[in-house]
Amino acid sequence: MGKDKVLDLANKISRVKRGSKSGVTFDDPEYKIYSPWMSEDVAEVTLCLKLREKMSAAEVSAVCGRPEEEVAKLLWESAVGGAAFVNKIEGVDKYWVDIWVPGHMEMVVNNKELIQKYPELGAAFDAFGKKKGPLCAGNIPVGKGPMRVIPIETSIDGDTRTASYEEVSKYLNDNEVFSLSDCACRTSREAMDEGCGHLKEDICIQMGHAAEYYIRTGRGREITREEAMVVIKKAEDNGLMHSIPNFDGSGKTHAICNCCGCGCFAMRLAEQWQNPDMVRSNYTVKIDLDKCVACGECVETCPTNALKLGQKLCSKVPVAEKERELPHNTEWGEDKYNPDYRTNKQVVTEGGTAPCKAGCPAHIGVQGYIKLASQGNYEEALKLIKMENPFPAVCGRICPKFCEDDCTRCDLDGAVAVDDIKKFIAQKEMDADTRYIPKIKYDYDKKIAVIGAGPAGLSCAYYLAVEGYKVTVFEKQTALGGMLTLGIPSYRLEKDVINAEIDVLKELGIKFKTGVEIGKDITLAELRKQDYQAFYMAIGAQAGRSLGLEGEDAQGAVTGVEFLRKVNLGENSELEGKVIVIGGGNVAIDVARTATRVGATQVDMFCLESREKMPAHADEVHEALDEDININNSWGPKRIVTEDGKVVGVEFRKCLSVIDANGRFNPSYDENNTKIVDAEHVLLSVGQAIDWGNILENSNIELNPNQTIPADAATYQTDEPDIFAGGDVVTGPRFAIDAIAAGKEGAISIHRYVQNGQSLVLGRVKRDYRAFDKTNIDLDGFDNAPRQNIAHVDGKQSKQTFRDLRETFTEEQVQLETERCLGCGVAVADEFMCIGCGSCTTKCRFGAITLVKTHNAEGSDLKEVKKIIIKHVLKRKVRIAVNKPFKKIKAIIKGYDIKLDK
Repeated sequence: MGKDKVLDLANKISRVKRGSKSGVTFDDPEYKIYSPWMSEDVAEVTLCLKLREKMSAAEVSAVCGRPEEEVAKLLWESAVGGAAFVNKIEGVDKYWVDIWVPGHMEMVVNNKELIQKYPELGAAFDAFGKKKGPLCAGNIPVGKGPMRVIPIETSIDGDTRTASYEEVSKYLNDNEVFSLSDCACRTSREAMDEGCGHLKEDICIQMGHAAEYYIRTGRGREITREEAMVVIKKAEDNGLMHSIPNFDGSGKTHAICNCCGCGCFAMRLAEQWQNPDMVRSNYTVKIDLDKCVACGECVETCPTNALKLGQKLCSKVPVAEKERELPHNTEWGEDKYNPDYRTNKQVVTEGGTAPCKAGCPAHIGVQGYIKLASQGNYEEALKLIKMENPFPAVCGRICPKFCEDDCTRCDLDGAVAVDDIKKFIAQKEMDADTRYIPKIKYDYDKKIAVIGAGPAGLSCAYYLAVEGYKVTVFEKQTALGGMLTLGIPSYRLEKDVINAEIDVLKELGIKFKTGVEIGKDITLAELRKQDYQAFYMAIGAQAGRSLGLEGEDAQGAVTGVEFLRKVNLGENSELEGKVIVIGGGNVAIDVARTATRVGATQVDMFCLESREKMPAHADEVHEALDEDININNSWGPKRIVTEDGKVVGVEFRKCLSVIDANGRFNPSYDENNTKIVDAEHVLLSVGQAIDWGNILENSNIELNPNQTIPADAATYQTDEPDIFAGGDVVTGPRFAIDAIAAGKEGAISIHRYVQNGQSLVLGRVKRDYRAFDKTNIDLDGFDNAPRQNIAHVDGKQSKQTFRDLRETFTEEQVQLETERCLGCGVAVADEFMCIGCGSCTTKCRFGAITLVKTHNAEGSDLKEVKKIIIKHVLKRKVRIAVNKPFKKIKAIIKGYDIKLDK
């Protein structure tokens, strides 16, 4: 049975008649926001209140005929619940009702006890927006919606600032009483387990009568004007935007909300129903194409997906742009909506963007840090890199340089030396008196365990620590760094470089426990009892693979990974005589070059692939050859030859092909073409394996046949909900930069997982950066400035030491090399979808984004709005009627087969 008086109240606040066509029913959200908690008695006295007209308990008592003392008690219960405002005026409590949004819906869900007891209240608030949103699409003129964006004030500093009602500070200065509460929209999302990772706590500001109400009813705590300004700045720093209730009259409001596009119900009007006019400010984004460097920071912070990365260079064959339909003059139905806006945000235009950003697994803003370096602003360049990669000094020495492989300049005269520029920037910071320690955003009292101190684990720990979590990294080995330390020789990556990068993590408060093997020294169950709330599994692929060859267990035969670990840990690993390295990848090159340095008289590499198809990077192949290492291509091992249990050689057979007709690894050999090569040592470097030990004992996780761990491709969550995984344990052996990218995504998921009611996918940016078609780029007119290079290291000198003898660019070289960047990517603005919040301007380091005033609308008093909207709706109907014939004629001219309506 429903509550009749509660339903009557829902109709009254809606200003409709119960039972009418537009009347509220028991199935509507306006009823459901009250029905779980409101008694019929509370509803009866609340029915006596008036819209925005203040009444005392005595006045209500006279209307409803109940004793004043009883009415006062019931009115207070109504106010605490959220169905009535209350303020003390001249010593007397006065009550009134307001509109649903912004008003009672927010008031109800901001009662912390109610929303915890009745999470369905959040669903009611959500449903109300979904009910009203489609009705508003196109029918609300700019500036006349119930909520309205107010620009971030720094984004309109200067010539564009023309009206005080556009400034956040104006509203703070106009008031004396302030309160701070949770965000009602994000509270509702959380109650539905649909949170977007932007948390609700202590983020929205009330002022004046609303602040008094929030403080008295326990919805918010009192703060000062100065504290309110701190909240505003904190919101802006964390990518949030401002909006205000808009029916208090021009230049007036009672609250400042700090919103995200992926959680806010007001912003949903712009995104789901493609109706930005209902919430937009008077400003629109403008991009200076000459200044923009496509770093992508603005794109990922834009709440309405109005910004994407595109192409700056001219195309040989221009791509036709699609004409956008607008709700101002077009019928706006479901075919125009975007119901999946929380999962389908795009970061690039249909044509793609700069190949360097697209090709980098971490999608670093390459153009951005190159531009900053060209300006001599190395600290900002480093900060931009560390947005995506905490270890630029490491990657500046060992990165596979996918960005360079894809560089547009490759088609002109050779790639920009991106990696050397990054190395210079990182070295500059490491040589400085102080290191850059990122600001910690929050302070969460939640413990996270990272298992494995390799690049994936360290990256995850870094981003979790920056977010504000208490992170402990557990490492089985005595040294930190994983394969960075144990698998990469010092002549490529010296240990002090790794340690310097890890020092920053220690400064962030991350704890490290070495020599601790999870599953042996302590179990996951025991860590859970210690209140660790999530785990990031990143143990890497630190074991070597065998081939199952005859003689593999002979003395003198070991895996290359084991050999490198011993050398890097300083254990006795000297070799004498001839060494054969089997494998053709980067690790095999490292093994061969290391063998040269620990006493081998001759080192021969044998691999299945031809020289052109070797998986090792070309630079590393050349360095190996320069150190007198013999590379024998297109040979595969048949057996290891032994005498008295010791290695004496390897029998090889000629490899005819590595890949079969179906594209699978399936080598074929000429069995009649074999040879035996003498050797005292064989180092097998044909891949890496994962050694899980007992880590996953008693868990629900079943490993893949190749021993990788099944994890969701987007969230990295495993079949054990509190265990996330990344790096080689998920993908198999890849590069450090792949692991670093996975670490950041893992941190995003863990943050959402450990917070109440957050979804791992909703509102998450899918970083699908795709490159434009380089074959359609016009490169005529560009200079042919030669690429800067570091001095060649003589192999005869380098093979005598484990020191990294490679030089770093000079500052002059950096300046010359950065000028070679073509700046081929750029941010592109969809001005219709822009709501003028200014969030993008806070992320741009280049002055490329500004807000320009394009409207002149002011907020209105609730009493005036209805007339304004009716007038707008009538004009819109006329525009739609006039526009229909023109659209059809235009379509016919373009050659479309469209039948005219009768």
